Amino acid sequence: MASAHFIHINAANIGPFMTADVDEVAGKSFDYIVVGGGACGCPLAATLSKSYSVLLVERGGSPYGNHVIEDESSLGFYNIIPDEPTSVAQAFVSEEGVANVRGRVLGGTTAINGGFYSRAGEDFIERAGWDGELVKDAYEWVESKVVFRPYKLTSWQSVAREALVEAGVTPFNGFTLEHVEGTKIGGSIFDGNRKRHTSADLLKLGDFKRLTVLLNATVQNVIFQHTGDGKSPRARGIRIIKSHSTNGGVYEVYLNQPKRGGSWGDVILSAGALGSPQILMLSGIGPHEHLKHFNISPLINTTEVGKGIQDNPGLAFVLNISQALQKQPPAGAQIVGVANDFRIIIASLTAPISLNMTIKIISAKVANPLSRGELKLNSTDPRQNPSVKFNYFEKERDLDECVQMARLIERAARTDSIEKFLGRTQSGIVDGGGSVEEKLRGLCKKNVSTIGHYHGGCLVGSVVDADYKVFGVEGLRVLDGSTFLDSPGTNPMATVMMLGRYQGIKMLRERHGRK
Repeated sequence: MASAHFIHINAANIGPFMTADVDEVAGKSFDYIVVGGGACGCPLAATLSKSYSVLLVERGGSPYGNHVIEDESSLGFYNIIPDEPTSVAQAFVSEEGVANVRGRVLGGTTAINGGFYSRAGEDFIERAGWDGELVKDAYEWVESKVVFRPYKLTSWQSVAREALVEAGVTPFNGFTLEHVEGTKIGGSIFDGNRKRHTSADLLKLGDFKRLTVLLNATVQNVIFQHTGDGKSPRARGIRIIKSHSTNGGVYEVYLNQPKRGGSWGDVILSAGALGSPQILMLSGIGPHEHLKHFNISPLINTTEVGKGIQDNPGLAFVLNISQALQKQPPAGAQIVGVANDFRIIIASLTAPISLNMTIKIISAKVANPLSRGELKLNSTDPRQNPSVKFNYFEKERDLDECVQMARLIERAARTDSIEKFLGRTQSGIVDGGGSVEEKLRGLCKKNVSTIGHYHGGCLVGSVVDADYKVFGVEGLRVLDGSTFLDSPGTNPMATVMMLGRYQGIKMLRERHGRK
């Protein structure tokens, strides 16, 4: 567990292996190519670079020196400033009309999220078939560099702790990184000075001589080679375009050819639950009928690409606060409640509605929904968002869970702890009169929101195998939240970062002939 002592990495001292000039890497070869410098891609690239040459390709820029990313007092500002092609967050709207974002910067969504860090539950790790000891080591490796224990709860988080316990989210577990039922203080990627530490900081643990990070470059598709000997097509490299250029230039980068008797490396997609299935489809791996609409030459008819994508349905309740409290700076959650037999996650935070005004909200999500959706292409331009439909509440049980979640939010909002602190009575979540149950069901459908924990689209067992290798081809893996059937723990960040380290170690052992 990290202490308050840390080395702050800035643009100057992380730099020798970072470039935004695609000409510096075009035509070159590497042992591994990692696509996407987010929560998983950064620790994966750092780990593989200890023994092999690695190219990490990130469609966005550097997070360093950007106060919107680094300062907790700017938390959520990406939502209230214009969404430009150079913005650190790319907005998208699901077909249901729910607004969401995806990271577009080195560090990925770890650069724009609320910073709360919590491990997956033991049952998630068992279902994934992971090695428990290696999982523990990988979590600790991540935590040694980017995770901090809140040295002091803010006054509002102290109130949130009391309110959740008062609302029945018990027991109070104190500080823990484990996924336990009740109310707890979790870890944070904000340090004691309220400075964010993204997954990009983990690159410092790599070997600078073997690691190259290319910024502001978007991967168009994977290059495949047909060997002609009856074997599956093999990934040989990637095609790249400049993220902010309209000149149409396409550049290629390749995997190193192994020496006689040696083994190949891999192209690894770590572009997230939207990016990875999108790149597979743009590379000809997906439902052939869908790809033909975009004149994409089919390679492997993998009908499950884009299927099984899911977002946890959420609700956000805005509290009635004074004008003085509206001037408090944004701040993430330090306290989280895990309720209803791990089926509801609830927290409170201070979120911006303008550059100088904030609100306090209680937000919650259904932890393990049954409803699943589908991702499809919108365009052959990889810089454009794909189309995604999450099918919120398609399964009746999810709606039942949301009703329970709404009742819990109201109990928390109307506790003595919150009403005394705010000095005012909070309204009910729905007006009185009529069937409260039906009103709550209507509220859930009308006001469904997201906490940004979407996942799936390249599920283990349907698109990739247990080693995250894509079925039907050689030399291509997917390693990120798109492979998850459920969102782990209270939120996925910790486990996605852990997975990059975990699988990187496994790949090194595999290539060195060790298990």
